[in-house]
Amino acid sequence: MTNRRTARWVKGVAVSAVSAVVCCWIWTSCREWAFGVAAADQDALFAGGFLELLFAGVAGVMSMPLLLWAGMRVLRERGNHLLVMVGAVTWIFLGGHVVEDDVGVGATAGFLALFAALGSLLAGVRTDGE
Repeated sequence: MTNRRTARWVKGVAVSAVSAVVCCWIWTSCREWAFGVAAADQDALFAGGFLELLFAGVAGVMSMPLLLWAGMRVLRERGNHLLVMVGAVTWIFLGGHVVEDDVGVGATAGFLALFAALGSLLAGVRTDGE
């Protein structure tokens, strides 16, 4: 039983770390695209404004639960409801701080490592019948 739980924690930290890096990249890339659209044609209606930034935020936030769920399923782990739900809510605040506030490289690595550690703890809790 202990080896199984340890393997689940290791899978949780790996999936959470990869998901955090991918979501951070998606969110940052979409924000750069939105600002590029704004700089390209400042006279165009709705160019680089609210809609592009809204898309960037939605893409950065909504990809997290999907990546957490898919990653754990690929690694053949079930009962990841707590990891997906709490990880998604945590990512809104933690990822938002990293991307929107444009923290430094060291702080970004620290926040992403913190998210991976939280994901490992959450992955240890199996929500369906064991």
